[in-house]
Amino acid sequence: MTIRLITCHSIIALDARHPVAARSLLDAQDMHRLVMSGFYGWLEEGQSDPRAQMGILSTWSVDLKTDTLLLVVQSKVPPDWSLIPREALTRRIETLSVDQPLFKGDQFTFRTVLSALTARSDGKPGTGRSRKVPAVRPDQVRAWLTKRSQPTVEGPGSTADSGVRFIGAEIDRRSLAIRMLPPVTSHHHAGLKITRSEVRGQLVVADPEAFHRTLTDGLGSGRAYGCGLVLVRQGGPRP
Repeated sequence: MTIRLITCHSIIALDARHPVAARSLLDAQDMHRLVMSGFYGWLEEGQSDPRAQMGILSTWSVDLKTDTLLLVVQSKVPPDWSLIPREALTRRIETLSVDQPLFKGDQFTFRTVLSALTARSDGKPGTGRSRKVPAVRPDQVRAWLTKRSQPTVEGPGSTADSGVRFIGAEIDRRSLAIRMLPPVTSHHHAGLKITRSEVRGQLVVADPEAFHRTLTDGLGSGRAYGCGLVLVRQGGPRP
């Protein structure tokens, strides 16, 4: 059976000066509410983890020269963006159906905004214990991704470290471009701070089923707050 990525992408361009967009830029929880506002009614109130159930992932960027907030939302179900005020939009919302077959050996360029956690020793000699801390440097993000890169040819190194899941694709390490982004925080959740990095590069599919899981479930942490969506394009320029 052919593995296919079947999903929905919404592309939303907002005036960053409008209160809806301005609040979302200042507060991660407000950005989360904006994303989730397109999916009321699909689940009964009180169900656990509605974002994951509906396959909702998002990413955003802001152009300060043009005061434009560009939001991309992926979902298993079609959204209804009628709650976004029309005056907040700089152009009509695009909703695209994606049906992408995935085969071993397929080559893609990719972009993701990633929140990676890396292990750090607790500093106590002899304990062997470590704790998870945010990756705050490009080399830490590169190491995090490299550990999850899956060789296309089985052999030595074809098994992930204990507790680490392969992404289903081999990353071309030479193609990686990593840029650390400002963290996002929220006044609604004391102590919430999501460390982010933008990663662009090229990859080759090694395991279509595992790669499908990466594309649908997301990558890394902070997936409720605009991290983890992997956008891919087969051939051509980077996404």
